[in-house]
Amino acid sequence: MKILVINCGSSSLKYQLINMENEGCLALGLVERIGIEGSKLTQKVNGNKYIIEEPMKDHTDAIKLVLGALIDSKHGVISDLSEIGAVGHRIVHGGEKYAGSVIVNDKVMKNLEECSKLAPLHNPANIIGINACKALMPTIPMVAVFDTAFHQTMPEVAYIYPLPYELYTNNGVRKYGFHGTSHKYVSDKAAKMMGKDIKDLKLITCHLGNGASVTAVQNGKSVETSMGFTPLEGIAMGTRCGSIDPAILTYVMKELNLTVDEASDLMNKKSGVLGISGISSDFRDIEKAAWEDGNHRAQLALDIFTYKVKKFIGSYAAVMGGVDAIVFTAGLGENSPETREDICSGLEFLGAVLDKSKNKVRGKEVEISTDDSKTKIFVIPTNEELVIARDTQGLVK
Repeated sequence: MKILVINCGSSSLKYQLINMENEGCLALGLVERIGIEGSKLTQKVNGNKYIIEEPMKDHTDAIKLVLGALIDSKHGVISDLSEIGAVGHRIVHGGEKYAGSVIVNDKVMKNLEECSKLAPLHNPANIIGINACKALMPTIPMVAVFDTAFHQTMPEVAYIYPLPYELYTNNGVRKYGFHGTSHKYVSDKAAKMMGKDIKDLKLITCHLGNGASVTAVQNGKSVETSMGFTPLEGIAMGTRCGSIDPAILTYVMKELNLTVDEASDLMNKKSGVLGISGISSDFRDIEKAAWEDGNHRAQLALDIFTYKVKKFIGSYAAVMGGVDAIVFTAGLGENSPETREDICSGLEFLGAVLDKSKNKVRGKEVEISTDDSKTKIFVIPTNEELVIARDTQGLVK
């Protein structure tokens, strides 16, 4: 079976076509600037890049272009759309309704609409992507795979906020967590690399990129995670502030006369390492400024980021009563040896000892702890698309 994986953003769309017989990627691509001047599709097949620059007024146009690229006589990888067995859609927020992936029907679509108020920047785009695919491929099954589903195993003590309880029962205010497909994938992979049953392990998975989160995985289940009601909570990220004293928000709103939307924009788009450094939200730019130019604020931004990650690792080891392995993944976690070294420095008390020589890797699946390290440390490139494809195949087979 061939599974098409779709990940829709507000003005972009990422996709992969995966052959589930060997779980190999046949084609992957990115559609950018949907509904904006200069829209284009970039598809990669066997290392070769194929670019189409064409106006796209909406996601339906984008999906049409994707399907056309997949069956193109020169650059495509299938001869007919009937070769696609199902489409798996990444959905950011499933609320409390979904603890696993589901086949899309009218009831699911209604629930996704209801969850849009919890993820107004993400779910509407995800819904548009499903509707576009249904319009163009009405006979092919659609599956919704949720970022939040993996974290539905958290206990009440972890997901209930110390606010009036009615805000939870009436308004759905609770910790949900995100990056679930990534945390699930790398925790399963770590168990395999250790040759152990994941049900016997205590793992801490660190998904570190422009968006970042840390998760405690005990006996194969998420028991705590750093992102919360929204992806704003937790670590200081590329542009997100992470966890702060909530009174700061009301103080700043009064002092600067900010509206609710302006305050949200401040915390979500102007804070994090961008706000601290004043340079960029891209860690590569910040590293260059810190290490080559000696920029203090850039170095401070890096230090605050690694400090926050280290705090979560320590607290999650306490929550689980120990840790068997720490896993680094996503753009920064996979590709920055310096970040991993800074985070692991001082974690020797947990039995986690980094091998600096082994750590000199980027984007490879490898153990980077010393041979005698009681707690293993891994770099594992994430593959959220494969998780989505596996869940999709399992439901439609």
